Amino acid sequence: MLRSLGVVGILLTLAAFAVATNGRANEGDDKNKSAENLKKLALGIISYADANGGKMPPAATYGKDRKPLHSWRVLILPYIDEDKLFKQFKLDEPWDSANNKKLIEKMPKVFEPIAGKPKEKHATHYQVLVGGGAAFFGPGGGVANYPASFTDGTSNTMLIVEAAEAAPWTKPADLTYDAKKPLPKFGGLFKEGFHAAFADGHVRFIGKDADKDTLRAAITASGGEVIDLDKLK
Repeated sequence: MLRSLGVVGILLTLAAFAVATNGRANEGDDKNKSAENLKKLALGIISYADANGGKMPPAATYGKDRKPLHSWRVLILPYIDEDKLFKQFKLDEPWDSANNKKLIEKMPKVFEPIAGKPKEKHATHYQVLVGGGAAFFGPGGGVANYPASFTDGTSNTMLIVEAAEAAPWTKPADLTYDAKKPLPKFGGLFKEGFHAAFADGHVRFIGKDADKDTLRAAITASGGEVIDLDKLK
């Protein structure tokens, strides 16, 4: 077959093969990197809980006027080796105050998008699920206790996911979950699905055609469902 192609044909064929295989290799590297990032963030949340008597970080902090101030991503900075950056924030001011706005551009690499380019600079796809029995409670709902609140098992409950839409990393913006509404929009980085970090620190890739009932069960921390995570492939 190669003889019939001629020298030019052979070179073009080899070049196309190299591009295709390199693309798959790069995507594999990207997936591994994103999984590593999510694992680090999940362990940061767990370390935060360990240091705070089992109390998980809130999805967002709130001011006296009940307006959201900062994301959980800011709160866990000391637990992901970013203590110096954390100390520069004024936690009693909103994420976009004069002081705090200047820190957005200092987004740690662990939050950076692995693939694609978000609409906004210094935005991240790594977000938690809030409300509806998820690991993170809605406004005024307090915070979960780790691991006591995870009666479904920490290995069966998602903590952080790749969201379809990126948000500025310090902004208190995440995915809202409601069992009576359609699932939040996941993805944003890979066409075939998205990564999720679970409450025990492990990370798995969830296919876009994963069983929806199993996915909902994995979102809740104490739903009492029998979960077969293999259905999330």
